[in-house]
Amino acid sequence: MEKLIFLDTHVLIWLYAGKLKLFSNLALREIRKSNLYFSPVVKLELQYLYEIGKISEKPGKIVNALKQEIGLKEANDDFAEIVEEALNHDWTRDPFDRIISAHAKIRDVKLLTKDQTILSNCTFAFWE
Repeated sequence: MEKLIFLDTHVLIWLYAGKLKLFSNLALREIRKSNLYFSPVVKLELQYLYEIGKISEKPGKIVNALKQEIGLKEANDDFAEIVEEALNHDWTRDPFDRIISAHAKIRDVKLLTKDQTILSNCTFAFWE
């Protein structure tokens, strides 16, 4: 069975934009050989970034393109269980980071992120 990894929000944005030079060699290798998933809260964060003008595309366009191009899949798990785990992620005040990292943890999968706060606090997160 192939490895499954979760992708953080900025990873989806960079993949959609084709900014592969922003990725570490390990990150690119793992993207190429893994089944790629994202937490549904990533779509909400993408919408937030769109609304404040940080990105120019709506979440549906980004997600649908990546589903077609790289086989990205949305992880659907019990939200109550994810929130229960997120209560333990008191190392951040960012609700998106709490839920994304909690979702990866309850799935027992690696989370690809360049976010230093997540990397410093989640043993299952990786970049390098």
